[in-house]
Amino acid sequence: MGLDYKLVLWNRHKKIYDKWIAIAMVFYLVVFFVLSFVTNPEMIAETIIIRAFGSLAIIMLHLILVIGPLTRINAQFLPLLYNRRHLGVSMFLAALIHGIFATIQFHALGIVNPIYSIFTSNMDYGSLTNFPFQVLGFLALLILFVMASTSHDFFLHNLSAKIWKRLHMMVYVAYTLIIMHVFLGAFQQETSPFTIGILLVGFVAVCSLHLIAAFKEGKIDSYKASQKEGWLEVCNINEIEESRAKIFTVVNERVAIFKNEGKLSAVHNVCKHQGGPLGEGKIVDGCITCPWHGYQYLPHNGQSPPPFTEKVKTYELKIMNDMVYINPAAFAEGTEVTPISC
Repeated sequence: MGLDYKLVLWNRHKKIYDKWIAIAMVFYLVVFFVLSFVTNPEMIAETIIIRAFGSLAIIMLHLILVIGPLTRINAQFLPLLYNRRHLGVSMFLAALIHGIFATIQFHALGIVNPIYSIFTSNMDYGSLTNFPFQVLGFLALLILFVMASTSHDFFLHNLSAKIWKRLHMMVYVAYTLIIMHVFLGAFQQETSPFTIGILLVGFVAVCSLHLIAAFKEGKIDSYKASQKEGWLEVCNINEIEESRAKIFTVVNERVAIFKNEGKLSAVHNVCKHQGGPLGEGKIVDGCITCPWHGYQYLPHNGQSPPPFTEKVKTYELKIMNDMVYINPAAFAEGTEVTPISC
């Protein structure tokens, strides 16, 4: 969290993360170039560049798409999520280089504007197998550009977390366009089987991990708490670890019940920053700390410590016979509720 906006704000972990991103990208490109020249020495440099950066972007996009479900399955992947935006911008740059060289090689040698040529060089829009696949790639690149250019917290703050999140969920639209772009290209032009293989394996991995994560999340939503005089029975006090939380669905809202210094507090589970799951975080220095990007909230009132201003809803709890009960009616965001002793 920061008090003002800065163009670049890298801590030590982000610098290490970005260094490894750069090293991995350079290593992949070098290996791709060497293998391409060895196996097909007649291939021109422009074609190798197009394929190298295109396949690199596809690999990076799949990594980006599996990080989310991996963190839902295992919290050890959270450091990758924390820096995912840097990976996304790097992926866009690789896709941009692919797009620029492809446009130059296939559309910049005539008298027609290259961008216009992308949409008009093949007008067979009514065909399935001969559809102008380069248009799909161009549209995907536009979506990736919008996401990369709005990745800074300045846009997140000014657009609101909900709008920003919806905007960046368009990555799945871009992913669909890229899948169609590559497969149609395979039908119409000579395409590396290596790239097709990456796409198939990646698609299976993305779908499988999302389904596994959804199944795990579904267990939380399917839990039916028993009701007693307007209060919902959620768990035994011993089920909540010190400095940790358990997540429950209360009136279609996820709520995190935290234990801090032997006392319980309940807050809305959704972080105001990017909608991160507060209940999967922990208490750090007396504050609920979001596992995604470190945003913090005070357990007893759901307010971020000054000078920050984020707030989440709070809930009233009570204990009877070692069982924790919650009042399903939430208080307004930032309302103070006295923690109950265990």
